[in-house]
Amino acid sequence: MDTKKILFTGVGGQGTLLASRLLGEAAMAAGMDVRVSEVHGMAQRGGVVESTVMLGGVKSPIISQGEADVLVSFEPLEAIRALNRCSKTSVIVTNITPIMPITVKLGQAEYPDVDYWLDFMKANYRRVCALEADELARQAGTSKAVNVVLLGVLIGLNEIPVTKEMVRETIKTQVKPKFVEANLKAFELGLSRAEC
Repeated sequence: MDTKKILFTGVGGQGTLLASRLLGEAAMAAGMDVRVSEVHGMAQRGGVVESTVMLGGVKSPIISQGEADVLVSFEPLEAIRALNRCSKTSVIVTNITPIMPITVKLGQAEYPDVDYWLDFMKANYRRVCALEADELARQAGTSKAVNVVLLGVLIGLNEIPVTKEMVRETIKTQVKPKFVEANLKAFELGLSRAEC
């Protein structure tokens, strides 16, 4: 199979690591060669969290500049920060709901113009899927399911060799039982928005 380098990025508390783990577990259950790596940063204080999923015999878990096949961002500013890891052929899936950094809250910085950057992405990258994932997560019954909504979008795009069925089964076995139903619903809502 062709290699695929997938970069997940968000801020602490958004479930970035769970999304990458679910994807990695689903791929492993299907017999794929998988590498999963994570960088926590200042995650407990709302800082950046990154994780990578490498499919198809990639030896290093590091995605360098211009190497990401897919970027999945849980927050628009983090998508902007990670653009240097993408190339013109990259696919970008991003939530459009900002989480204001402390510097913005304190008036020491301005949050970037999300619409400007979405237009930039659409003009410069192969495929961009930008959506209000927070709203879909709430529809699923928990605001914490943004990660699984975005995972659903990713799988629905058919850009990586992991099927809906593989992920559904992984959610059932890897998510705490009391959250399985909401996460399955979030996944389905994400799949339904993969029309970009």
